[in-house]
Amino acid sequence: MKLKLDLHDIYNKGGEIDRALHGIIQEAVRKKATQVEIIPGKGSGQLKKKVLRFLEKKEIKALYHRIDKDAKNHGRLFVYFQWK
Repeated sequence: MKLKLDLHDIYNKGGEIDRALHGIIQEAVRKKATQVEIIPGKGSGQLKKKVLRFLEKKEIKALYHRIDKDAKNHGRLFVYFQWK
């Protein structure tokens, strides 16, 4: 199962971004999704940096397996999960 989160609509609302990121990670854990696609967009890169900082938090990092940045589109991130 793959989940998708597009942050274009809330790019300038810090609190909503954090809630959306927490929500998609918790949904992935609940549904045992294998992949989450997060789309911060291309822009200046500040939103992508914010998303990466969120994903690097110790309590969040413990939930997923790895992160990939899309080689062809730098406005997308993929978060992969492994379930036993």
